[in-house]
Amino acid sequence: MSDRSGIFAGDDPFAIARSWLNEAVESEINDPNAIALSTVDADGLPNCRMVLLKEIEAAAFVFYTNYESAKAQELDSTGKAAFVMHWKSLRRQVRARGIITRENGPQADEYYKSRSLKSRLGAWASAQSRPLSSRGALMAEVAKVTATKGSNPDRPPFWGGFRLAPVEIEFWADGAFRLHDRFVWRRETLEALWTVDRLCP
Repeated sequence: MSDRSGIFAGDDPFAIARSWLNEAVESEINDPNAIALSTVDADGLPNCRMVLLKEIEAAAFVFYTNYESAKAQELDSTGKAAFVMHWKSLRRQVRARGIITRENGPQADEYYKSRSLKSRLGAWASAQSRPLSSRGALMAEVAKVTATKGSNPDRPPFWGGFRLAPVEIEFWADGAFRLHDRFVWRRETLEALWTVDRLCP
C-alpha cells in the first residue's frame, strides 16, 4: 500500500511489532511489554487481564503463566485469544487475534531459569486464580517452598508458556483530531499470505 510508510513500513508484521516494542522500552515508565490478554470462559463470557509478553518470535507472540489458572484453562479450552499492547508514551497500540498453543518444553525451561529466584519460588507457591485465605498463608507457602526447593528449583509442571500465532494484527497510531492511522494485517490461515488494509479511524 503506497501510503504505508514510516513506522508502518515493512513486509513483516512481527518485525514492526518488535520495532515498536523496542521504542517503547525507551519511553514507557513501567512494563512496556504488558498486554491486555482476552479469553472467553465455557459460557462465552469474556475475561481480560494484564500479562507480560516475553518474546516476539518470527511468527508468534509468547507469554507465560500457571497452567492451572483461569486464563490457562480458557486458553486450553478454546485454543484462541486476543490481546492489545498499548503505549501511552508513543500513542500507539498493537492488537492481535489468533490461535493458541502451549510452549511447555526447553524454551519454557530456559525462560523460567532466567527469572529471579523469588519469582521462580513464587511460581511454585501460588495456586493462581484460586481462593486464598490470607496474605500470611501465601507467605507461609513461599517459606515452605523456599525450604524444600532450594536455590535452583526446576520449572513447576503446572507452569509454562503459551504461544499466540495471529491471523490478524492491527497497528494503530494516534493522529491529529482523532484521525488515527490504522493498518490491519489479515490471513485466513496460519499458512496463508498476509493482506494489508488501511482502516478508517
